[in-house]
Order: sequence, then C-alpha cells, then structure tokens
Amino acid sequence: MSAENQKKAQQLRAYQARQVHHAHVAKRRRRDQFVWSAGAIVAVALASLSLWGYQTVGPGAPAVAPDAALAEDRVWTGSIALDQATIGIEVDGQVAPQAVANFTSLSAEGFYDNLTCHRLTTDGLYVLQCGDPLGLGLGGPGYFFGPIENAPADNNYPAGTIAMARATGDGASMGSQFFLVYEDSVIPADSAGGYSVFGRITSGLEALIESYVEPGTSDDSTDGIPRMVPIIENITIR
Repeated sequence: MSAENQKKAQQLRAYQARQVHHAHVAKRRRRDQFVWSAGAIVAVALASLSLWGYQTVGPGAPAVAPDAALAEDRVWTGSIALDQATIGIEVDGQVAPQAVANFTSLSAEGFYDNLTCHRLTTDGLYVLQCGDPLGLGLGGPGYFFGPIENAPADNNYPAGTIAMARATGDGASMGSQFFLVYEDSVIPADSAGGYSVFGRITSGLEALIESYVEPGTSDDSTDGIPRMVPIIENITIR
C-alpha cells in the first residue's frame, strides 16, 4: 500500500473512532438525562405523597371536621396572600357555619400555607380552585363534611363568590378545597344540590384576574392547570 493510501486509511480509522466515541457520549447523555428526569419525577411524587400522608392519615391529620359552633354565628374578615396578589375576604358564619368553621380552623393551623390553586376554568364556568395539598384536585385534610350550606337556588354565583368544592353528586364530600369565582357564573346543581357559599372577595379581584386568569391555562384549554400557578403564602382570618 502506498504511503498516500496508508495515510487515507489512518484518517478513515480516526474518523470512525471519533464517530463511535461521539455516539457513545450522546447515548450516555440521553441515558443520564432520562435517569435524572425519572428520579426528579419520583422525588416530586414521593414528596407530594408524604405531604398528603402527613396531612390526611398521619399525625398532621385532624380526625373530624371542626365543630360548626366555632364559626360563632358571625362574619369574619381576612385576606388570602398569594405570591402575586393579595385578596381581601369575608366569610359568613351565620349562613354557612360548618364551612366557615372548617376554613377558619385550617387557615389558623397553617394548612393552606404554600399550597397552590390547581385549577382554572375559563368558559361558562369562571373559577380558580385552591386548597388541595396534592395539587391535583384529589387531596384534602383527612376528613369530609356535609351537608351543603347556603347554595344559591338559582345556580348563580356572582363574581367574588367563595364556595366549597366537592365531588360530583356527593354533598358530604367537602374538605379543604374551595373555589374563587372571578366572573359571574352559572353552576348547575347536580343530584346532591349546589355548592356551599361561605364568603366573598372584598378587594383584589382585579389583581387576581390580571396575575393568574389572563395568562390562561398551561395547555390553553378552558379547564386546566393555570399557566401562572398561584401559591398561597398564607390565609389570615380575624
């Protein structure tokens, strides 16, 4: 073999070796990225389940819903501090004593601190739903309560309404989740009835809409996770 051919053969082998090395590195990077992503997902899931377990079946879980008498048959005021907006609220223990006793008790315990508002609806139904320790719409404080209180007979929920969320067809499935109505909505009653209205927003509704509603949902659907997920810093009730 001539010297020139030998040189070409060496260059070819070097090129092939580099290609094999690059392919090996790329494969290893893809594998490492997959392992890291899977590990991150598992870690988040375990953390969420641990929090849920602590607050639902663990030592952080109340055994039963707070006594309705704690609402003291009076109107309470306070605020919900979110990471991008603060809204003033008023909750009425005269019309919805069980819901108000539950909400004020959980707020005082710090249950809602650092939880998110996991659901935004933008077509016909205009609500921001909050208060799930899992952030998926499936969690709660470890107990359920009912029956439904102070549900509007005409199914109209004006902008600013604060009401308890519950499972479809089950009036005794309320826990910690609640929803904020940011625009007048008609929410049809189901076989269990309507939804317990226990309070209203007194200030900050425009800031709430601007910060969290106007950006829409994460997938541009009309019912989904908010693109700008609200984080509840704390809820104070006086």
